[in-house]
Amino acid sequence: MRRLNRKKTLNLMKELDAFPKVPESYIETTASGGTVSLIAFTTMALLTVMEFMVYRDTWMKYEYEVDKDFTSKLRINIDITVAMKCQYIGADVLDLAETMVSSADGLVYEPVIFELSPLQREWQRMLQIIQNRLQEEHSLQDIIFKSAFKSGSTALPPREDGSIQPPDACRIHGQLYVNKVAGNFHITVGKAIPHPRGHAHLAALVSHESYNFSHRIDHLSFGELIIGIINPLDGTEKIASDHNQMFQYFITVVPTKLQTYKISAETHQFSVTERERVINHAAGSHGVSGIFMKYDISSLMVTVTEEHMPFWQFLVRLCGIVGGIFSTTGILHGIGRFIVGIICCRFKLGSYKTTPGTDQDGTLNNYIPLLANDAMH
Repeated sequence: MRRLNRKKTLNLMKELDAFPKVPESYIETTASGGTVSLIAFTTMALLTVMEFMVYRDTWMKYEYEVDKDFTSKLRINIDITVAMKCQYIGADVLDLAETMVSSADGLVYEPVIFELSPLQREWQRMLQIIQNRLQEEHSLQDIIFKSAFKSGSTALPPREDGSIQPPDACRIHGQLYVNKVAGNFHITVGKAIPHPRGHAHLAALVSHESYNFSHRIDHLSFGELIIGIINPLDGTEKIASDHNQMFQYFITVVPTKLQTYKISAETHQFSVTERERVINHAAGSHGVSGIFMKYDISSLMVTVTEEHMPFWQFLVRLCGIVGGIFSTTGILHGIGRFIVGIICCRFKLGSYKTTPGTDQDGTLNNYIPLLANDAMH
């Protein structure tokens, strides 16, 4: 009884077989078919390797939403070298709420030599080349995001020449925490003095001839400090052509959540527009000599996520490649054989054998078909 049920089940499965089986005695192999099969297998192997490379690669997905966090503090990471002595300059932040953040709350003034050593100059030159490429090739930013923490620090390396030259510049570096509103971070002559209507800088004791706001921005970023990320102003160097020169940077800060397979951090991207001019009150160019970075916070937040192709999608695409090449090459091979068969048959039907003969009316006919000649014999 069990054997009978098993036999019925087996017969039922055979009836459901959707794949026809051709006996080997009915199969004909040809040289053209072997050539097409070899081309098909080679193409499948190449496309499979390329598809596997696509499967291994990742891409960055950008999503936008409204930033609802207004209570937290914004961190500013600063590393700027100014070609003036530290006792002559002061740095602080004043936001739209007229809240002043003094540089004493997190910045360090370090006397240094403004001229870079050969190793430092080479490092800065390489950083400037990367910045130029980033402005031309925006897709390189995705590579930087994916390689964060892998490419190492982008900070300026220490001097290697051991110069005994006296310091002629001031390196201002550290972090400041400010409100998440538009503000102005500036470096100008004199130390900052709190004032009921804002603030002022004590610049009366500094000689006008000593003004020199040539500067180098080794690093400027907002939010969490991420090693390996290159910011738009990193490596910037400006040389002042006049004592009364103002350098302005207009910055738009965009809150950013970065989620890759290596890191997960909340940082800030920013874009910048630069402007510089000489202060000349007689010519109508008013202002104060110094370095001014006016920043504004965007109301949108960007979420940057690194994504990977799912394995099931890779299998579906792989099956599509194999099945598509088999079907396409089979159709092309069939069409080719059909065309060749038509051409060969046409030549066979048009072939005649030339044999002399005489018609019934006595005229000589030299064109007698081969079949007629064979029938005569």
